[in-house]
Amino acid sequence: MPKKIIIVDANSLIHRAFHALPPFRSPKGELVNAVYGFYSILLNIITKLKPEYIAVSFDVSKKTFRHKIFNEYKAKRVKAPDELYEQFGRIKEILGILGFPIFEKEGYEADDILATISTKLKADNDINTYIITSDKDAFQLIGDKTFVVSPRKGGNDNTVYTKDEVKKKLGIRPDQVIDYKALTGDPSDNIPGVPGIGDKSAQRLLNEYETLDGVYQHLNKISGSLRKKLEENKEKAYFCRDLVKLVHNVPINFDLQKAKFDIHDFEKALPIFNELSFRSLITRFNNILPKKTDKSVQESLF
Repeated sequence: MPKKIIIVDANSLIHRAFHALPPFRSPKGELVNAVYGFYSILLNIITKLKPEYIAVSFDVSKKTFRHKIFNEYKAKRVKAPDELYEQFGRIKEILGILGFPIFEKEGYEADDILATISTKLKADNDINTYIITSDKDAFQLIGDKTFVVSPRKGGNDNTVYTKDEVKKKLGIRPDQVIDYKALTGDPSDNIPGVPGIGDKSAQRLLNEYETLDGVYQHLNKISGSLRKKLEENKEKAYFCRDLVKLVHNVPINFDLQKAKFDIHDFEKALPIFNELSFRSLITRFNNILPKKTDKSVQESLF
């Protein structure tokens, strides 16, 4: 039976948690809704997947190489409130207490780190990789041993995307996602794509010609306005493909053994969960501990 690693897109989960939960504070007045939501989602995933390894990736606030080649990249995104960013420090503090390795690299996004780690693990037949994110860009990484787990609204349930699930959702294979977004664009990242080509047209083209290269190699078989749009925007399509393609060789030092996880590692965070009054998380953790340790952990907290 293959072992499991979960690679967490922390920014994605933190944003989801912050917007899913109303603001609330610890007994000392610290705003902690994103902190609570992040660890609630993480504990839910750990409970269900029971991974042997965990790694966490973060965005770095500075601009990435994508901004350098396309100044309008993500230009239409509304900046999140300061109340969200103020909680990042506490989340990282607890990750450090747990001993979960954190990866971030200036000039790259968390998605690029997900791609790099999952690529490093592809050759290991004894590992299945679960990428925890709500960002559909990660669909391009899905393979026979790589899956995307997307927390649903509220964080109490998850959708696991396999190759078949991507086909059902987008009408294409995971290895076609990059070319699909090159054609359709991605409004969330302000990537234009080919003007006038939507989901259905992109699906049809890629099902017929497999790749963006294949589409342009068979332009003579495409007629009407669709052909004109493709001809007039060839350079833009390939430029967009470069923007959406994740980097698989971010210079990070990933050591699988340093990502090893045991459910008892969560005990290290219980005192701080108690300080923040995350009592429901403590209860959920105690429920998944081996029964013989429940009493000793409970007694150590109160």
